[in-house]
Amino acid sequence: MLETPEASSVQAEQRARAIYDLGPSTIYASRRDPRFSYCTYVPHHIGSAGTRPMQLIVVMHGTGRAFVNYREAFSGFAKWNDCIVLCPLFPVGVRGDGNRDGFKQLIEADIRYDRILLDMVAEVGEKFDCDFNRFALFGYSGGGQFANRFALLHPERLWAVSIGAPGSVTQIDPQQGWWVGTQDFDTRFGKPLDLEALRRVPVHMVAGKADIETWEITHRPGGKHFMPGANDAGPTRPERLQTLRRSFEAAGVQVVFDLLDNVPHNGLACVGRVQDFLARVLRELRATPSPSPSSIPG
Repeated sequence: MLETPEASSVQAEQRARAIYDLGPSTIYASRRDPRFSYCTYVPHHIGSAGTRPMQLIVVMHGTGRAFVNYREAFSGFAKWNDCIVLCPLFPVGVRGDGNRDGFKQLIEADIRYDRILLDMVAEVGEKFDCDFNRFALFGYSGGGQFANRFALLHPERLWAVSIGAPGSVTQIDPQQGWWVGTQDFDTRFGKPLDLEALRRVPVHMVAGKADIETWEITHRPGGKHFMPGANDAGPTRPERLQTLRRSFEAAGVQVVFDLLDNVPHNGLACVGRVQDFLARVLRELRATPSPSPSSIPG
């Protein structure tokens, strides 16, 4: 019996989905702003009988934009822990000026990188029929700066955050202006800093003890991000992360802190410790009954 054109079309679409959407995906342009793109890892068993609801892990690249490498590093974890991995790509120079750092500050001219990411999360949730009202976020280096600031701005959207070796940190300090502190936070972002929501988020911070080079992270007068207090958190990434930890803990935010022996500035060398943290949080998350949508803060 010959297949109908409709049946052949359905089979072709199913095959394309298996190749391009499941497992390691192809790269998709953001529907909100196609200057930005993303890739995913989706376990092939998604939707199978007896499968736990998928959770989402967002992995934010650093200045080197190695987003596919991070997708590969998290794919095994995602397969065995019923997670989807979303890795955005925020390219260098999207405004034609060669700026490598815009995404780290969340705002670049009229671009709101936090909103672009949230729309990517919604897009992936709709594509795979998943509820990603909350997700986990890991970022390293420049991605660690993004994760630090995103957690301050949108804690109600996170079930965990891991901040890896940021070159600059934003402390919870209402006496210092953005980006060193949070003095003008609500004016800049149009919403207040929600410390109660942040205190409910499991927070992880990680860096290598050998991550001691300072050439890329020292702010000098005349630099585009120089401001009073820009270097006060410490000369190296581990010291700046320690300062961020103290800032969070002083505000009542609990932090799991890892300094890894013999590790330089290498995000992939930290992934195992990040995954250990996420696995623990996932076990606790799945052991706790989910609140109804109407009871979720925000």
